[in-house]
Amino acid sequence: MAAARPELSLSLQFADPAHRAELPRHKVRRWIRAALEELPAEITVRIVGEEEGRSLNREFRGKDYATNVLTFDYAHEPVVAADLVLCAPVVAREAAEMKLPLADHYAHLLVHGTLHAQGFDHEQDDEAEVMEARETEILLGLGLHDPYAKD
Repeated sequence: MAAARPELSLSLQFADPAHRAELPRHKVRRWIRAALEELPAEITVRIVGEEEGRSLNREFRGKDYATNVLTFDYAHEPVVAADLVLCAPVVAREAAEMKLPLADHYAHLLVHGTLHAQGFDHEQDDEAEVMEARETEILLGLGLHDPYAKD
C-alpha cells in the first residue's frame, strides 16, 4: 500500500502572468507534493518578473541579479512553511538554453525549492550530492529529465 501523501495548502500567485498557461494549479500541486517528504506543507508559489526577482535576490542574498528560484523557508516542522519565488524571464531563458520544455524546467525548480523548504541544501559537497540525488529521483518519478545527467 502506498504511503499517504502529506497535506498541501498551496497559494499560486502570478505577478508575471506570462507563463500562467504552463503552470496549471494541478500540475504545480503534483510537482510540489512529489518533493514533500512526510510533513504537511503550506507553500506559496509566486511567479515574478525580472525586476522583482532581482530586488528580492539583492535584498535577501546580497546578489544583484535575478535568479531562477528563491526559497524562503519559515518552518520545517510540524508544518513545512515556505514561499517559492520563481523569476519567469530567467526560467524561460534557462529552459531555452537547455532545450527543455518550459513546464519541465518549472517542475525541476519547484522540486528544488520544495526540497530547500524542507532543509535540503547544496552549499556543501556532501549535502549537494544528497539533494541532487533526491531531485533526480523525484523528477524521474514524474517522468521528467535528470537535471544532473552528464550528456
